[in-house]
Amino acid sequence: MQTKTKTKRWTKFRHGIIIRIAALILFPWMRLQYHIKVTPCKELKKRQCLVLMNHQTAFDQFFVSRALFPRHVYFVASEDLFSLGFLSKLLQWAVAPIPIKKQTTDVQAVRNCIKVAREGGTICLAPEGNRTFSGLPCYSNPAITPLIKKLGLPVAFFRIEGGYGIQPRWSDVCRKGEMRGYVSRILEPEEYADLSKEALYSLIQKELYVDETQNGQEFHHKKLAEYLERAVYVCPWCGLAEFHSTDDVITCKSCGRQIRYLPNQRLQGIGCDFPFPYVAQWYAYQQDFTNALDTTVCIEKPLFKDVVSYSIVEPYKKKTVLAEQAELVLYGNRIQMGDKTLFFEDIRVITVLGKNKLNIYHTDALYQIKGQPRFNALKYMNIFYRNKNQRSGEGDFLGI
Repeated sequence: MQTKTKTKRWTKFRHGIIIRIAALILFPWMRLQYHIKVTPCKELKKRQCLVLMNHQTAFDQFFVSRALFPRHVYFVASEDLFSLGFLSKLLQWAVAPIPIKKQTTDVQAVRNCIKVAREGGTICLAPEGNRTFSGLPCYSNPAITPLIKKLGLPVAFFRIEGGYGIQPRWSDVCRKGEMRGYVSRILEPEEYADLSKEALYSLIQKELYVDETQNGQEFHHKKLAEYLERAVYVCPWCGLAEFHSTDDVITCKSCGRQIRYLPNQRLQGIGCDFPFPYVAQWYAYQQDFTNALDTTVCIEKPLFKDVVSYSIVEPYKKKTVLAEQAELVLYGNRIQMGDKTLFFEDIRVITVLGKNKLNIYHTDALYQIKGQPRFNALKYMNIFYRNKNQRSGEGDFLGI
């Protein structure tokens, strides 16, 4: 007689207990560090749902947990979190996040979400899949709409406002200011049941759209511009360029022009008229510049050079460092990484992790690159996608 194998549950009773204990430390720290006011959503504390959030800080998941506390929330998280050896195993045991491969259609992640939903768990993810570098929302994958239809859960839209002002993705410091997090709307299954994928996608973008240039607040710190060079690599006067920041000023290494980052997040030229009022406009110009770049003529002379460490990653297992210090060289059709040449046509995906790390999915290998503190990972991903778009003859998506 054939015996049935018992399916292992994703959701566990201990997850709720652990989040209650962790909240004693995390929630007061969160308020002290980020100056955030989270509005509790009483309606969802005992009700299962799918939470969609915009993504501004590295700790957004804690803000959602605070709003739905004491209900445990299962967060969809980048697969990089699951390649940290013992720490990853501890996180999986304690809170069981759902792994996903960034910038890909991850069928297993969808299956895991369905499993958690069937077991009664509440799920949270950011449709953007990336934290904003500019204060404006990033690209959202339309694949979120069929997932919503498959889960059939109420959809709670969690808005985070002021997070980019408190700590931009490119910065290491938290500024003094205010931010808030709250559920702005709950969309019931019967409300979206008859919506087309396009209409539902448009609704999601509308509900989670936050323009940080319009918040009217000030955020104070001595080092307001420090590490802005992680986000910008195009000078409006020089084109492709390198920058260096100190305190509240960033300087182009090519032309020497300086720009000051003000507490109201505006940019001000020092001894010159800077054409962009905010990082958002500078970032948009940078994307347009890159999308107009002909990468086919940039194959002899390097576009950029950096010194980095790099590892090979065994997904969901471990990382092995291959070189502590290696030269990373970017061309219009390839990346030279130490003694390895990675041609763009052999690369499936490049993603930026955190502030300035890169994941390169090359044939059957996954490489992770970590640069010096001022390393700009964004330019490598953007140039790769520009080359890919040129080869395919369509699109202007630059990876984020």
